[in-house]
Amino acid sequence: MYTVAALYHFTRFDNPAALRLPLLELCKARGISGTLLLAAEGINGTIAGDRAGIDAVIAHIRALPGCADLEWKESTATTPPFHRMKVRLKREIVTMGQPDVDPIANGTGHYVEAAAWNDLISAPDVAVIDTRNDYEVAIGSFDGAIDPGTKSFGEFPAWWEANKHRFHNKRIAMFCTGGIRCEKSTNYLMGQGVEDVYHLKGGILKYLEEVPQQDSKWDGECFVFDARVSVGHGLEEGPHILCHACRRPLVPADRNHPAYEEGVACHQCVDETTEDDKDRFRERQKQIALAKSRGTHHIGGL
Repeated sequence: MYTVAALYHFTRFDNPAALRLPLLELCKARGISGTLLLAAEGINGTIAGDRAGIDAVIAHIRALPGCADLEWKESTATTPPFHRMKVRLKREIVTMGQPDVDPIANGTGHYVEAAAWNDLISAPDVAVIDTRNDYEVAIGSFDGAIDPGTKSFGEFPAWWEANKHRFHNKRIAMFCTGGIRCEKSTNYLMGQGVEDVYHLKGGILKYLEEVPQQDSKWDGECFVFDARVSVGHGLEEGPHILCHACRRPLVPADRNHPAYEEGVACHQCVDETTEDDKDRFRERQKQIALAKSRGTHHIGGL
């Protein structure tokens, strides 16, 4: 059994590049895989490994400047969720592309604990907005939540500008997978003059972990960015698989669709790529199969 730790923390790193190599070397030494992003605004990522390894990496991160109160969410996986370890330097730990958005300096919306979320989103004066990408929303969301239909988080400000008239005299409740996107989206709305902004502390993952299914207002599964693809209540692994051509989630039955070709296309993306693209994907899939037959992992994997 693998322990999976999802984490983020906004803090000021004067020299994030200096933090990269020691963190990467520790992860590799402890057999940890996954991805961690470092930027001047903090750290974000998901890692997996055994209990002792995860504890060692978390302790290292909490010793970084400003990270003593780091919070993280844990779940489990029966097979390796990742096959390699990456520590990357980025301009932002979650990309919104709004230079004036700064959760550290300007704060965020009101945090709402998972246990109080149902009452908030049931209130008639509250509009609930899902800040995730369209393919994430497609497999699960909260009952009655608004789907902006964005393909990337960076599209959210334009969506808000075009739709803000719909939310006059409404309190705004926002949510995402683990909470990081809401740190920025709520800060953005505050900067746009919205006064009553809330977000789900710990995100969907914390809600699915803490709220019993019989009391839940969540419908479907939650997309996660690792080989599990989705999780449900209790953070149990969901039924979804991934189309490795477009990275969208599929249910196992989608493999029976005439458009499905493993690693090449699914019914969602078959018309989005050229035949040259598909030929490249077929060659990649051939190399993945060869690596698997040799008991190794292809570099294109998670």
